[in-house]
Amino acid sequence: MKKTTLMIMAAGIGSRYGKGIKQLAAVGPSGEILMDYSIYDAIEAGFDEVAFIIRRDLEEEFKEVIGSRIAKAIPVKYAFQELTDLPEGFFLPQGRTKPWGTGQAVLAAKRLVDNPFAVINADDYYGREAFVKLHDYLASDERNASVEFDICMAGFILKNTLSENGGVTRGVCEVDLDKNLIHVEETYEIQWKDGTLCAEDENGNPVTVQEDQYVSMNMWGLQPSFFEELEAGFADFLKRKGMASQKAEYLLPRIIDKLLQKKRAAVKVLETNDRWFGVTYQEDRQSVVNAIQALVDEGAYRAKLF
Repeated sequence: MKKTTLMIMAAGIGSRYGKGIKQLAAVGPSGEILMDYSIYDAIEAGFDEVAFIIRRDLEEEFKEVIGSRIAKAIPVKYAFQELTDLPEGFFLPQGRTKPWGTGQAVLAAKRLVDNPFAVINADDYYGREAFVKLHDYLASDERNASVEFDICMAGFILKNTLSENGGVTRGVCEVDLDKNLIHVEETYEIQWKDGTLCAEDENGNPVTVQEDQYVSMNMWGLQPSFFEELEAGFADFLKRKGMASQKAEYLLPRIIDKLLQKKRAAVKVLETNDRWFGVTYQEDRQSVVNAIQALVDEGAYRAKLF
């Protein structure tokens, strides 16, 4: 079987979380953070190494809180997502402070990763089932030879991914009967309001979503050839909108959806019924602590993971 890498995107500022670095918030009984559980599940599933994507100014704290500890259990690499890491001929627009998005985050690891890899967010709990399914898909020698990019995605059910404390952003998916992705749309402020499930598009206009729809939680399975596409696409993104906007982001769901529509990619949706939880807002933390403790009490995890 092929070697596989778990890539963890941990460079986001997390503006809705308020003060503090949400990716490093302790939620486990022995001070574990959410990444600990993802890494533990990934090791159990068979992943061979971890690549962290972080901000350079967080490097010392990150290694102190998690990196040095995890390196004792699995090989670890670091990549740095930087605002100024732009293709030749481009420059940082004056006043830009927002990261360039998940596409650039993954691109930052281009020189480090040459295995099939799974991408996840640092501040999400995904459940073990998803890691097993992604690992087995990536490690397999079987490939869809009819397209340039054979991709897989953990398909969560929307109702299992909501926060009680405010709106969330999800890649809402249209999927065929064979669990192939047809279309994914980045959708914002998804939340229950007075018994109605509400959502918005990127311009703040209301859109309709269903609680039993598949959604992407930025848990993708990709091949190393995808880096070249990310690099070319990033330059195109900057030409079209990146230089003229303080907030435009180069996002994986949009990149992958564009490849889908051009028939250059196929995406297999690997269904998981695990319940997501994460720290989007400060108020989420206690519910995450309670959920982790319940899993420990059930025997799913040790009280001290590593």
